[in-house]
Amino acid sequence: MGRAFEYRKAAKEKRWGNMSRIFPKLGKIITMAAKEGGPDADMNPKLRSAILTAKAQNMPKDNIDAAIKRASGKDAVSLAEMNIEGKGPHGVLFFVECATDNNARTISNVRTIFGRSKGETLNNGSLEFMFSRKAVFRFPKPDMDLDELEFALIDAGIESLEEEEGEVSVYGEYTAFGSLSTALEELGIVPETSALERIANSPMEFTDEQIADTEKLIDKLEDDEDVQAVYTNIG
Repeated sequence: MGRAFEYRKAAKEKRWGNMSRIFPKLGKIITMAAKEGGPDADMNPKLRSAILTAKAQNMPKDNIDAAIKRASGKDAVSLAEMNIEGKGPHGVLFFVECATDNNARTISNVRTIFGRSKGETLNNGSLEFMFSRKAVFRFPKPDMDLDELEFALIDAGIESLEEEEGEVSVYGEYTAFGSLSTALEELGIVPETSALERIANSPMEFTDEQIADTEKLIDKLEDDEDVQAVYTNIG
């Protein structure tokens, strides 16, 4: 088992393990997807995938419906996506995705979190070339040959497929999110997570102690209600 897989798995378990923290974040993802592509999940693959991810985390249907309703009507929530780049302890690079209704508050909070952890925020665009945005789907290994699965997803835009410890990860360009989501559904595969993620182009190795320091900063960032996802260049 690779170290990168161990790190990713541990991070995922921690991220999905706190319902009081994750439900509001999932709600924001659903709201933004509904606002962007409409409230009909059958016609909006991004919303459909967000709902499936929420259901996989046992998010109540009432919460999901409320998140969709917040995207339209007179009480529509005005949320904007915002990225904040930074450098943490030991030189670890961070790409932080946020969803906020108050840019100034979010920037101030994230900058404070970095500063208290011996890190710093960087100018926007500083790390854009260090990360690639990919459509990523993860699910338990299905009852079919993985070579056949990869072949079946070629026309949908798959770039690579990885399997480790019974977990399959499918990667494609971010523009292929909808087509890959639909293709997986047609194959009867329901991903545990479906998202647009930032993947480090040149991941770096760090010691266990350095990773532990980094995880403390990640936890603090993810505790902020405006932070949706945190990516690093840990390999």
